[in-house]
Amino acid sequence: MISLIDLGLSSVALICLSPLFLLAAAGIRLSSPGPIFYRAKRVGIGGKIFTMYKFRTMHVNHGAAGSCITAQNDSRVFAFGSWLRGCKIDELPQLLNILRREMSIVGPRPEDPKIVEHHYNSDQLETLRIRPGLSSPGSIYYYTHGEKTLNGKDPEGEYVERLLPVKMALDLIYVREVSVLYSLRVILRTIWVVSANALGKRDLPDPLEMSKARHLGLIPKSL
Repeated sequence: MISLIDLGLSSVALICLSPLFLLAAAGIRLSSPGPIFYRAKRVGIGGKIFTMYKFRTMHVNHGAAGSCITAQNDSRVFAFGSWLRGCKIDELPQLLNILRREMSIVGPRPEDPKIVEHHYNSDQLETLRIRPGLSSPGSIYYYTHGEKTLNGKDPEGEYVERLLPVKMALDLIYVREVSVLYSLRVILRTIWVVSANALGKRDLPDPLEMSKARHLGLIPKSL
């Protein structure tokens, strides 16, 4: 059922959002030399590696490869790319991944293979039993509370230590209770937080799954 909904909604969204895709492509081309799309290796269902698509938001020639995690005010991100990231427009090409059945509209956000290999614990590996998603409770938390806190010289280390455990705990709640209605609620929450952020609201509440994740001991007490 969810797969059919994914395919239907992603097809309609690609058609309806095609003018926005053209605007994003033109803005990227005018802002920074290089390809329109960024292709990232991610870990999908069952641990299978796939290529996830995003609109490119960083300069191509920014020196060393750097961290796979983007910090706030990251110098690699060009101005138009920052706007794309803030409105989550950079994630929309993943509708193509959904059509390819590599992702779902809602599901745990796919991680870099290096982070999965070196930092996932047994509970977090459980999130790989369903398709990763364009949005999730964990990604909502990261969008509203997480990315803006990564200000140090080691954003990847900060992410793994402080944000990954919380983000994964929230996504694990979704994985264990997944349903069509739950997915619909996550979609509506995503639209609300992105819209609220675009209107300048920054003080947004924790995701609804936070208290349950803490009660089940999925989030370390130190966090």
